Amino acid sequence: MAGGWAGGRRLPKGEMENHVGEEGMKMVNHTENGHVDDTVTVEEKECEDGLIYKVTDNPPMHLTILFAFQQALLSLANQLALSLMVAEAVCGDKNPEFKTKLLSTTLLMDGITTLAMVLFGVRLPLFQGAAFEYVVPLLALQTLYPDRCDAGKPTVTTMFNETTGMNLTIVTNATVDEWELIMSHVQYLQGSLMTAGFIHFLIGATGFVGLILNFVGPVTIVPTILLIGIYMQRAAVKFVSVHWGIGLLTAGLSVIFSLYLARWKLPIPMWTKKRGCHVMRYPLHQVFAILIAMLIGWGVSGIFTACGLLEGNDLARTDIGHEAIADANWFYFPYPGQFGPPDFSVSVFVGFLIATMISVLDSIGDYYACAKTCNVPPPPNHATNRGIAIEGLCTFFSGIMGCGHATSTYGGNVGAVGITKVGSRQVFVLCGIIYIAFGLVGKFSAVFITIPHPVLGGALIVMFGMFIGVVLSNLQYVNLTSTRNLAIIGLSVIMGLAVPYWVEKTPDGIQTGNENADRILRTLLGNANLTGALLACFMDNTLPGTKEERGITAWQSSETPEEGQSSVYTQGDISLYDPLLPERVKNLSIMKYIPFLPNPKLKQTKRDSFMSEEMHSLPAL
Repeated sequence: MAGGWAGGRRLPKGEMENHVGEEGMKMVNHTENGHVDDTVTVEEKECEDGLIYKVTDNPPMHLTILFAFQQALLSLANQLALSLMVAEAVCGDKNPEFKTKLLSTTLLMDGITTLAMVLFGVRLPLFQGAAFEYVVPLLALQTLYPDRCDAGKPTVTTMFNETTGMNLTIVTNATVDEWELIMSHVQYLQGSLMTAGFIHFLIGATGFVGLILNFVGPVTIVPTILLIGIYMQRAAVKFVSVHWGIGLLTAGLSVIFSLYLARWKLPIPMWTKKRGCHVMRYPLHQVFAILIAMLIGWGVSGIFTACGLLEGNDLARTDIGHEAIADANWFYFPYPGQFGPPDFSVSVFVGFLIATMISVLDSIGDYYACAKTCNVPPPPNHATNRGIAIEGLCTFFSGIMGCGHATSTYGGNVGAVGITKVGSRQVFVLCGIIYIAFGLVGKFSAVFITIPHPVLGGALIVMFGMFIGVVLSNLQYVNLTSTRNLAIIGLSVIMGLAVPYWVEKTPDGIQTGNENADRILRTLLGNANLTGALLACFMDNTLPGTKEERGITAWQSSETPEEGQSSVYTQGDISLYDPLLPERVKNLSIMKYIPFLPNPKLKQTKRDSFMSEEMHSLPAL
């Protein structure tokens, strides 16, 4: 996505011209109503290599709204999917009121975290959404404790009466109300997530990230995150198996729109004051492939429901859940402690802590990918530390709010920046505000929880498939002709699958004599990420191998600019990562001791070096 500006022309702002390159749409504004605003330089190669709007640019408000809604809608299905997984893990998947509140809370925290990341965190155009790294511990809870929801069900006991010679059936009412059962499970997630989030915050605030990266490279990260993708198929199958036809239709349409029709630009009617009515070509079907496929799948489910083809299959019908929409308040304000006071579970915390560590590594990769896409210098250490700290802090507050999952950076939205050529932070600030609005409108969440399960399952198949593909792309840095690397990756994946499978099939296989210890060990060994990550990290750091062979040299060089390379970053400089603080505060000497703030002496050294180079470049008198 990197590139430069070449031979251009200046156009006044206001009127819009549309040019479409190979990868996306170009919009340029001219004079409107006789008034000339600022100007935007447009280059011939801009659409091919550069950005239309740089990180620090502020597009016109009507375009900002358009691009912000585009980024917001891209990841909406992911938020719905993960909130439903949390609902199922806490036995609330049959309770529309709880699912509506949970989705509203998720959307609200997505918006708050996105705002915090763009304004105070790493300060790149990044979207923060529900972290899919938490899918594995949530699925592990369901697998290891299948009877967790039985406490709220009536108990049926059959007894034989010797006097009458007849069986007597006794039905005992549930000892725990359904809502109380859901709340008790949510409270365990709350306390555990708050603790994991606080540790996440400390990793960024103390600069511990750099130490982790000295021991963790692609050979460790690939099998670890790959196991997440492999385990995600369980959730996808659970949703799509309700009706395979509708699910595969949704998945197939997503693939057709995003891949088979990728080179075709959809003609869109447009009107501008100067050109009047004209046609603009833009890959709308590619950018919103999953969302369009879900709407079509939803429509097919509605047709099948009206034709009576889904009798008895409530999860695939579209006429189920209307009561939830009618009963939902127009406005709902999620608040801390809405599901009760937080509780703590060691086994849940361990699973969340593993997900947190993986989320940290994944986010760092997204930071560098976003910088590369926007053609700006890679984020300095203080910006990376600040971004991780913000994610941890918001994860802590997600625990207080009862989300049941953390928030993390979304790589898919980084890809959308490359397609649309719009990297403005202002767009993502508005995107965060849009998500906050989504979270506060209760009817919005109530409508989305009525999406038929097979439609959501079809979308998950495509999203999880792309997730696995992106993970495997990290192998480009690794020497795949090395038997050492192949053995580490293969053994880590097979053990990450085998050990949790054994724990699932032999629930009584771990017996230490202490019930709490048994529960913790089952959670640890039942988590595929832990087994795979520990084995991969241990072998990668103990087996002989060069940094080049392990992919660490190439990986780090892709994240760290080489000497004299700063001139290629045409879309911004290192100052864009500076926090929003007064200059007097930034120049305090104490700043050099704070890992998430820039070192004033280092900045002065770079400035002096730059001035020295400029002086040497002047012609001799």
